[in-house]
Amino acid sequence: MALANQRIVYLNGEFIPESEAKIPIKDQGFKFGDAVFDTTRTFGHEIFKLREHLDRFERSMRYLKLDAGHSVDDFISITEEVVRRNLPLIANDDDYWVTQRVSRGLAEGDREAWPDWPDATVLVECTPLPLAARAKSYRDGIQVITPSVRRVAPEMASPRAKTHNYLNLILGDLEVAAQNPDALSVLLDRDGNLAEGKGSNIFLVTEGRLKTPRERFVLPGVSRQVTKELADKLGLVVEETDIDLFDAYNADEAFITSTSFCICPIQSINGRAFSETAIPGPVTKKLIQAYVDMVGFDWYAQYLSRLA
Repeated sequence: MALANQRIVYLNGEFIPESEAKIPIKDQGFKFGDAVFDTTRTFGHEIFKLREHLDRFERSMRYLKLDAGHSVDDFISITEEVVRRNLPLIANDDDYWVTQRVSRGLAEGDREAWPDWPDATVLVECTPLPLAARAKSYRDGIQVITPSVRRVAPEMASPRAKTHNYLNLILGDLEVAAQNPDALSVLLDRDGNLAEGKGSNIFLVTEGRLKTPRERFVLPGVSRQVTKELADKLGLVVEETDIDLFDAYNADEAFITSTSFCICPIQSINGRAFSETAIPGPVTKKLIQAYVDMVGFDWYAQYLSRLA
């Protein structure tokens, strides 16, 4: 039975209540993590850079040789409809994560109970952003810890594809959470350089110059690209390069970028606070304001308004 006031999702051609969205237990996305996804967010209920996210989504599908049976334009229309149907369920000052997922569906030998299941499982759904849970990160900055778990190397499986196989990043999160439940995990790569967190890219600021890990070793985030473009407009130099912990401990400030966080200041890395005492630091603050101006919505104030 559908529940009142529940979110609507798109599953394999139908818009249905979330409680009615059922996927076979033998779906290969569930069995093996054989699936891709992408996520954007809304600002003031408007979807941000949907085509850019879906272009990346399509590249991830191409990497795994997945065929959703939908074009990018199809996904744009479906995603916009999912958001439209769900906006009445959140307040005017709330926003959504918006996610597209495609798995390889059922293997031939697993179709007996689901003979009509399509060749790929296609899901589009949304979830309210955890604004209150993350508000203090904007006031205090995020504490980053680098776990012993290393990021999967690109010759093993490319980090540039956004797949359901997040176990590598989850193991890093579990190790860090055991040390400090409030800290964020950022994994090092095989060579001991900073790589990325689960859904976040990292930037260091040293003497007014920005450094961020090379794309080959990380998922090239849309917010990462936005930040690079904003930095260029502000006359800031951005370098994609190997960054080790020596660089991190000698930086003036640092921040992460992600779909939901946008830009969020880092307070410390492995307990080492930065020389700039203000949160956010001066360069991070300029970039945050530029990001707010670009989207025409004060998401920074939106987060801070949820402080208890």
